[in-house]
Amino acid sequence: MTAVLSAAALLVVALAGCTPAEDDRPLVVVSTNILGDVVGELVGEEAEVLTLMRPDADPHSFEISAQEAARLRSADLVVSNGLGLEEGLQQHRDAAAADDVATFVAGDAVEVLDYREGDAEGTPDSHFWTDPARVLDVVDALEPALTALAGVDPAVLAAQAATYRDELEQLDADMVTAFAAIPEERRALVTNHHVFGYLAERFDFEVVGAVIPGGTTLAAPSASDLADLVDAVRETGVPAIFAESSSPDRLVQALASEADVQVQVVELYTESLTAADGGAPTYLSMMRVNTERIATGLSR
Repeated sequence: MTAVLSAAALLVVALAGCTPAEDDRPLVVVSTNILGDVVGELVGEEAEVLTLMRPDADPHSFEISAQEAARLRSADLVVSNGLGLEEGLQQHRDAAAADDVATFVAGDAVEVLDYREGDAEGTPDSHFWTDPARVLDVVDALEPALTALAGVDPAVLAAQAATYRDELEQLDADMVTAFAAIPEERRALVTNHHVFGYLAERFDFEVVGAVIPGGTTLAAPSASDLADLVDAVRETGVPAIFAESSSPDRLVQALASEADVQVQVVELYTESLTAADGGAPTYLSMMRVNTERIATGLSR
């Protein structure tokens, strides 16, 4: 009898272990994985963070499941870019807003630049994270929103935010040093689409052009767009052009071939973080890899 009871008790324990305990921490739902990493660095274990965008995805076109949409509508806080980046997520953000879910829009916390050319000329550029100083602005605005969540320890969050600010400031200083070594006549950027406006302004680069003329990877270049870029590459003599890891680089390779010059195609991580075993699993690592590749590519 005792053996039977013991076996039954073990079965109950085993079954209980198979059912995950309900997480009573506040739920923060984040649109992109870059913002998700920033939020995670700030809150640590103080909140549950659900990042909707998968590693190596395209923020302009990723979609979410019905379950994720339901969790978004029941979140304690929704964090998004808000500058037209998450083009496939707008209906879900609208539904959450209709349900009075608290929101934090990162684009509201930064000085926004407009695209200067192409199909998106005059509209807000959503790629502010290429400037770590603007990510610092987001952290400063985001910390109070996270601290206000029920169950979050303000002291713990303040300490984590201070540590992350220090890391962002060091990143910014290291980028200044690395880019200072690039000869002035080579401080020009050509990439898949317009993603470097903020980096260019912060670190004194010229954006020569983009293979895709708009601010989204969903746009497509025309023959005249490619012809103009070929001329720009020839005139500037840039030794490298850059392809984003979230977009095919076939067009960039074709541009390099058309230009009929010795130009290297360098892959950067600009729109998405990678999985843990990839080259850029965090925002800080992504920016450091990009910095090294830009500095090396343009200094040869």
